[in-house]
Amino acid sequence: MTPIVQLYWLRALLGIVTGSITAALAHFVFGGAIGFTSLINCISVAILIYLITYYILRGVFKSKVEQQSKILSTGIGIYFFAWIAFLVIFYTAMQIYL
Repeated sequence: MTPIVQLYWLRALLGIVTGSITAALAHFVFGGAIGFTSLINCISVAILIYLITYYILRGVFKSKVEQQSKILSTGIGIYFFAWIAFLVIFYTAMQIYL
C-alpha cells in the first residue's frame, strides 16, 4: 500500500475510535442526555484528536509523502463520517444497555 492509502485507512480507524471515545464522554462525563452542549463538546474532542494525530502522523509520513498538505487533508472526510456514525451507534447502545 502507498503511504496515502495507509494514511486514509488509519484516519478511518481513528474516526471509529474517536466515535467510541466521544460517545463514552457524552454518556458519562457530559451528562447522559445528548443536547447542544454535549454535541459541541463531542465535536471539539473530535477536532482536538484529529489535530493531535495530524502532528503525530506528520512526523511519521513526512519523508514518504511528496506534498505535506496531503497529510492534513487525506482522510479528513472518512474520519468525520466514521466519527459521527460510530458516535451515534455507540451512544445509542450506551443509552439502551447501560
